[in-house]
Amino acid sequence: MASKKLMQLFSIDTGYFKLDGGAMFGVVPKSIWQKTNPADENNLCTWAMRCLLIQDANKLILIDTGIGTKMEPKMAGYYYLHGPNSLTSSIQQAGFSVADITDVFHTHLHFDHCGGSVNYNADRTRLELAFPNARYWTNPDHYKWATEPNAREKASFLKENIQPLVDSGQLHFIQPGADSPFLPFEIIYVNGHTDKMMLPVIRYKGKTIVYMADLLPSVGHLPVPYVMGYDTRPLLTLAEKATFLQEAADQEYILFLEHDPEHECCTVKHTDRGVRLDHSFLLADVL
Repeated sequence: MASKKLMQLFSIDTGYFKLDGGAMFGVVPKSIWQKTNPADENNLCTWAMRCLLIQDANKLILIDTGIGTKMEPKMAGYYYLHGPNSLTSSIQQAGFSVADITDVFHTHLHFDHCGGSVNYNADRTRLELAFPNARYWTNPDHYKWATEPNAREKASFLKENIQPLVDSGQLHFIQPGADSPFLPFEIIYVNGHTDKMMLPVIRYKGKTIVYMADLLPSVGHLPVPYVMGYDTRPLLTLAEKATFLQEAADQEYILFLEHDPEHECCTVKHTDRGVRLDHSFLLADVL
């Protein structure tokens, strides 16, 4: 009998973009946050769009997809998209093709997390799925939130990122509170950043890796009050973040950071100032 192939994880670099430092740190003064995330002359900080690829048995699962390539030049200019790598090139560097992806898991449907799921065709006349053989995953509560957006988030939920998934028939829903037999990880649901954002919890080589999405964008956001101005329910984020970080320090979780431009993964520890950074490292360093 053939042995089951062990799970493998691959960090997928989709490039960098810039966002206003004040928006990323909310009420925290620039004199404090610029020590960890220095801004340019326009007060913009550089952020990663780091995705995660999971190979498990006959599944190849991509968590989030970055901004993608279809943004019009004027809008792309607002975000200063840059970097040597792309979603497609990083998947190829890992030894796979877009046709190999079996599942695309969206932590949430903000454009910088799901934009790479849909591309234009070669002559930019038609939108098409970037991963034609994949099932795409969200949950019904967040889908409703994204397709009936509030005024605060409307600019982050772009129809061109969502409607082609629906039209394709390849969009599937995970029911909150229910186990998903289709995906090889557990899910933490948080509601402070946006409704029903999903954080994958992956058991890997005896360790627990949590894909942080926007609950913890970077190590610069570790102090509990450092909450993004983009969050719809900042007080709820404070509570969710405090609870999670206590557990992460107690259980020695590895935190996979989607937006940190310098730090790919980290662990945290208890200190007299609260939970703070312990070590940072590459995913490839996880034994």
